[in-house]
Amino acid sequence: MYEPLANRLRPKSFAEVIGQEKTIAILKKMLEKEKLLSCILYGPTGVGKTTIALLIAEYFPLRHHKFNASTDSKQTLRDIIESSRMYEGTLLIVDEIHRMNRDIQDYLLPFVEKGQVTIIGLTTENPYIACNPAIRSRVIILKLERPSEADIFAFLKRIDVAEYHPDIFISDEILHTIAVSCNGEVRVAINMLEMLLIQLDGTTNPTLDFAKEVIGRPAISTDDRGNNYYDILSAFHKSVRGSDVNAALHYLARLIVAGDLESLLRRISAIVYEDIGLANPTMGMKVAAMCDIARHIGFPEATNGLAALTIEMCLSPKSNSAHLAVQKAIADVEQGKTYQVPSHLINNPTYDEKKPYLYAHDFTEHIVAQQYLPNELKDVIYYEPQDHTKLEKAFQEQYQHIEKILKAKQKADH
Repeated sequence: MYEPLANRLRPKSFAEVIGQEKTIAILKKMLEKEKLLSCILYGPTGVGKTTIALLIAEYFPLRHHKFNASTDSKQTLRDIIESSRMYEGTLLIVDEIHRMNRDIQDYLLPFVEKGQVTIIGLTTENPYIACNPAIRSRVIILKLERPSEADIFAFLKRIDVAEYHPDIFISDEILHTIAVSCNGEVRVAINMLEMLLIQLDGTTNPTLDFAKEVIGRPAISTDDRGNNYYDILSAFHKSVRGSDVNAALHYLARLIVAGDLESLLRRISAIVYEDIGLANPTMGMKVAAMCDIARHIGFPEATNGLAALTIEMCLSPKSNSAHLAVQKAIADVEQGKTYQVPSHLINNPTYDEKKPYLYAHDFTEHIVAQQYLPNELKDVIYYEPQDHTKLEKAFQEQYQHIEKILKAKQKADH
């Protein structure tokens, strides 16, 4: 049976792990002091989570077991725990730890707390979001980053290709192309190189064009379940907010290639009211219309419309005054500032201090001096207009005009 090159090149020591120096340093210190804490290793695929877990298992004097939270049963875990009673401690490598159900979790965590079992959880998802708080509170969380192109290029340079073709030379230009195309996944880089080596006849050095043809389309990190996908959505959002057309189009292209139309449309719909807002309210209607069209025609036909919309959103004037206003109001509510509604605003008041409700349309300019907020919040101001765009400056003038009328009426009443 043929063993793939990537498996044969799996690191056999921490020194051979690529691009995870910070995390390795933390783990080695714990291992040297024989004080290994339960932890979760999270990051995108191909960065070495499983490799590091297995290296820990080899390094630390503990009996170790593997457990897949997605497929293994509670009985499997019971058997592991029972066997651990015969030893001072057990290391449990938990793959897809974010999928651990409540029943298994409740059974396992007491053994973790007592130190009978040390867990190393592995996940591609952000554990701060995907993992149960009960698990997070009992582990340390270590994030693994994608190795740089330079790290991967240096690694590829060290690979001995003589077993495939003793007289063949792989140019730095080809290795650099692989380092870029693998999108930070060392395993993908090795697979690309191995595929190229298999395709050669052993008599002619490969050209860059031939290598590109064999390698195929570059790997693109857009796993819709992984943390990286949301990083791209976030980068797209921030690029539009920052009015950087070219950056926004780059991230839009990555999201289009990912093919998840609904996630993209949800993010665009959020951007238009969070960051463009009152500076250009008509953009909301344009976004709604484009979302309907995109859902109707799908990819790839929706690509041009989304590009045009992205460019217009980038170049549109921006205002976050509505976002800031509602967030301030929400913060008050979350802090418990939910006081009694003034009785004149209730159709059937059941408590004292009854005042007549004044119908605004019966008054000059349809404005009436009347308290709407609860007594405890009557002077609070949530909306603070921004005056750097023409439209919101007009809103500001109307806002101030209303305040002026109300103050005049309140003064006249007194």
